[in-house]
Amino acid sequence: MTASRHLCTIDQIPDGGAIGAATRPDAPFFDLIVLRRGREVFAYYNECPHAGRNLDWSPGRFLVKDGLIVCAAHGASFAVESGLCRAGPGGGGLVPAPVVVDGEDVLLAVGATDPA
Repeated sequence: MTASRHLCTIDQIPDGGAIGAATRPDAPFFDLIVLRRGREVFAYYNECPHAGRNLDWSPGRFLVKDGLIVCAAHGASFAVESGLCRAGPGGGGLVPAPVVVDGEDVLLAVGATDPA
């Protein structure tokens, strides 16, 4: 099994919604957005490709509507399943973070803390 870091449990993510997660316990902000659709979980780095701003409208709170993540700063929208930009000034899309669901736990692959 690949080394991993616990982010949250699946029940902590509202079905059809999202939460913020920090890749490090000492992180001063939520650097990931973790989304859920049923038992599927998707994660992206919390940075809009348009201007490098966080997507959340309040720390760890995101607007997810009709299968799209909406950037609070400029209104760009991204597909939950792929992170691809669907409307607005979002460029190509969001940078994915590798996560897996193991039972009820949502895990991030260790070493996957930097999108570069």
